[in-house]
Amino acid sequence: MSTTTSADNPRDARIIAGRETVAAAAPPKRRKRQKGWWLPLALLAPAIIFEIIIHVIPMLTGIWISFVQLTKFYIANWSAAPFVGFKNYAIALDFNQAIGAGLLRSFAITCAFTLLVVGISWSLGMAAAVALQRRFWGRGFFRTLFLVPYALPMYAGIIAWKFMLQKDTGAVNHFLYDNLGISGDKPFWLIGGNAFWSIVIVAIWRLWPFAFLMLMAGLQSIPEEVYEASAVDGAKPLRQWAAITLPMLRPVNTVLLLVMFLWTFNDFNTPFVLFGNAQPAAGDLISFHIYNASFLTWNFGSGAAMSVLLLIFLLIVTGIYLLVINRRSRRA
Repeated sequence: MSTTTSADNPRDARIIAGRETVAAAAPPKRRKRQKGWWLPLALLAPAIIFEIIIHVIPMLTGIWISFVQLTKFYIANWSAAPFVGFKNYAIALDFNQAIGAGLLRSFAITCAFTLLVVGISWSLGMAAAVALQRRFWGRGFFRTLFLVPYALPMYAGIIAWKFMLQKDTGAVNHFLYDNLGISGDKPFWLIGGNAFWSIVIVAIWRLWPFAFLMLMAGLQSIPEEVYEASAVDGAKPLRQWAAITLPMLRPVNTVLLLVMFLWTFNDFNTPFVLFGNAQPAAGDLISFHIYNASFLTWNFGSGAAMSVLLLIFLLIVTGIYLLVINRRSRRA
C-alpha cells in the first residue's frame, strides 16, 4: 500500500505555492519604536539649536552680506543695501588694485606665519613629549612648567609679551642690551619688520604647549615593551623615534596638525592684542586684515567677501589634507 504526501498532490502543491507567494508579497511588519527612543534626540537638540544660532546663522548672514554693498550708509537698514552680486569678490581678487594687492600680501604673510608657528610648535612639543616620556626625578615639575603658557589666560599672556617687547622699558631689550651687553640701538619689536618675528614668537609660546600635551597623551598609549625590545635589537633613540614613535603617533598627528593649522591661520587675538588697530605691515595677518577692512573702512560687504574666500580656502586645504591622509592610511 503506497502513501501519498501532500507535496505529491497537485492541489496541495498549488495551495502551498499560493501561500508562499502571499507571504512574499506581504509588506514587512514595521518595528515598534522602543520606549524612550526620543531621549537621545532630546539630549542633542540643545547642542544642535545653539550650533545653528551661534555658527550656522551668522555664517549664512555673512555670505549674504558678501553679495550686497553694505557700507556705513546702510548699516542702520541692512535690507536697503543694494545687491551687487560678485562685485565684492571681484574687487577682493583684483590683485592689480590696492584692496586685492593688500589681501594677497596679507595672505602670503599668514602662510609664512602659519608654516613657522605650526612647524616649530610641533617640533618643540614632540621634543618635550619624548624627553619626558621616561620616568625620572622631577618629571612632574617639568610637565607642569611646560603647560603654564597653555593654562594662562590668552589675553593676559599676550599683554605680558606686549610689555616685554617695548623698546625702552621692555624686558627683552633690557636682557639683551643691558644684561648681555649687546651694542647698538635697542630695536622696536612691535613695529617695522621685527613685528613679524614678534608675533611668531608669541604665537609659538602660546601654541607649543598644546602640541606637547596632545603628543604626551599619545605617547602614553605606546607600550614600553616595544622600546625595550627594540633596544635589545640595538636600536638607538633616534631610530626608535623614527620607527616606533612617529608611526604609532600618526592618528594623533593627523588631527593635531590640522587643528594647529586652522587655529594659527585664523589667529586674530595675537595681532589684535599686540598691535591694536594700527597693525604694522609685517604683522598683517589675514583675519586681522579682514577685520580692519570691515570695521575701519565700514565696508562690510567687501570684508564679508574676504571672509568667504578665506572659508573656501580653508575648506579646500582641509579636504585635500584629509584625502591625502586617508589614501596613505589605506595603503598602509
